[in-house]
Amino acid sequence: MKILALDSSGLVASVAVVENEVLLAEYTVNYKKTHSQTLLPMLDTIGTMIDLDLNTIDGIAIAAGPGSFTGLRIGSATAKGLGLALDKPIIGVPTVDALAYNLYDCEKIICPMMDARRNQVYTGFYTFEEHRLKVIREQTAAAVTDVAAWLNEMGREVIFLGDGVPVYRDLLQQEMCVPYSFAPAHVNKQRAGAVAALGEIYFVQGKVLGAAEYQPEYLRLSQAEREREEKLKQEEKTV
Repeated sequence: MKILALDSSGLVASVAVVENEVLLAEYTVNYKKTHSQTLLPMLDTIGTMIDLDLNTIDGIAIAAGPGSFTGLRIGSATAKGLGLALDKPIIGVPTVDALAYNLYDCEKIICPMMDARRNQVYTGFYTFEEHRLKVIREQTAAAVTDVAAWLNEMGREVIFLGDGVPVYRDLLQQEMCVPYSFAPAHVNKQRAGAVAALGEIYFVQGKVLGAAEYQPEYLRLSQAEREREEKLKQEEKTV
């Protein structure tokens, strides 16, 4: 089984290929470039390095959201375009689940945090039991203070990761009452290798969609949609 994986859900752009639980290649960049500039060139580079024939892949795993609206749309368009051209299924992997999978077999509470702005993060709570990822709280958008309160109530040690950590680190240090730590640099951001590894599992379980059916999961309205709703509400009040 060979899975191509893409992740452009946050600041990081990442592409990977996994075959039969072996990571053949991974290209990850976290540096001031738009994903529209980087994603396909990264795929071309690793394809050349490993002599990849895209027709030989079994499926395309994609970080399905939540995350940056623009990044998710770029990743979705890339995955759907490849899926339609190659007639391959899409494997949607929840972004926060894939982040948690970076910390394989960790028995602490794993709390990924992606910056959702407006003092909110995309997050979820996870742990590993019998070498399997267990979802304690499904991915959601929440205020950082609420996340800290929920974790304090659980009373277990926590490890944080994700691009929301440097943004809200000081606030976490003020709010957390239970023991906690921060994941190191090599596993604290999105990695397509984790998306691919979960994608293999989901592919075997039949959790796939046709390229035409696939849609990313945003969890929240975009800023433009929120502003439109607020404008409509104001107009209704003046009528």
